[in-house]
Amino acid sequence: MRSVMSAKAWRYALIALVATFALAGLAACGTTAEEPAAPDEVSESVDEATGELVVYSSRNERFVDPLLEKFTADTGIEVSVLHAGDTVVNKLTEEASRPRADIVVANDIGMLEYLRLNDILAAPGALDGVDSIEERYRAVDDSWIALSARTRVFIYNKDLISEGEMPQTVWELTDPKWDGMFAITRGGNAGMIGHISALRNEWGDEQTTEWIEAVKENAGAITEGHGDIRRAVGAGEFAFGLVNNYYYHQQLREPEDNNVGVIYPDQGDGEMGAVVNAAGVGFVAGGPNPVSARIFLEWVLLPENQREFSFASLEVPVNPEIEAVEEARPISDYNVQAMPLSELGTVWEDTRTLIERAGLDMELR
Repeated sequence: MRSVMSAKAWRYALIALVATFALAGLAACGTTAEEPAAPDEVSESVDEATGELVVYSSRNERFVDPLLEKFTADTGIEVSVLHAGDTVVNKLTEEASRPRADIVVANDIGMLEYLRLNDILAAPGALDGVDSIEERYRAVDDSWIALSARTRVFIYNKDLISEGEMPQTVWELTDPKWDGMFAITRGGNAGMIGHISALRNEWGDEQTTEWIEAVKENAGAITEGHGDIRRAVGAGEFAFGLVNNYYYHQQLREPEDNNVGVIYPDQGDGEMGAVVNAAGVGFVAGGPNPVSARIFLEWVLLPENQREFSFASLEVPVNPEIEAVEEARPISDYNVQAMPLSELGTVWEDTRTLIERAGLDMELR
């Protein structure tokens, strides 16, 4: 079936077409090796003429690839994507002097802000649609933009444990009575880094280190990712696990092993509230295709594509005008930990160091 392009998509395609004819005209006039075009002119001309975009992603490719395929169908811009998991930061840092990526897609705002603070992300300029995202969910210069939110929750197996028996706070995971009954991810997982950063903000480093050490010993399994946890809990291998809330929604949709519930922790009077993070996109400084990158950012800010970004993983859209999946709780419905998301980036590297010192392996061994 032929896809129908939006008015904005036709505008993007027209820009690329006009640029192609312009570049052809310049070639007909001739150029010499002694008079090369300025670097900025070369970058923009090649970008508009070739219609290419390079994306580095730490997000699950099942969620990213359909979005990028839709982008190509809507705009005609071909996308090359590197799925690098949590190593995206290392890859972008290594290439900082000669960037190869144009856009980074990340599961963690702390990661994106860390990249901005290290000049790996840059301001993209004025963007249509950016005002649909509240300022607290964007970088100060719009170099990154959050699109979908997730909350740290406990997913539990209803056949093994009742809601009333479940722990109600993350601190309770340190209690020896839960020894071997739950699963967590490795320390290098972006969601775990963001969560522990928020705990540092709430408790300080000493208590947070105590929590990591105790939880590491109590955990029945330390997994590569949260998908491993939700499947294990659904299958009854563990009573519960610490995950992002959309993994609960994913497990509900499984044809079997779907008798699971969810607890939003730390909701009592005086408690810190649930930890919220977000996924989003960033504009790489000095990337090879900056015009395509700006086109992508404006495209992904279209309401239909914000919804696509969020619903692919069953996360909650940051834009309040876009409805969430049916059983998801809007962020306004529960108490949220107070640490601003933008501050996650300032402590991101320190948190990684604290996790390692506390003995929670960054990678599975």
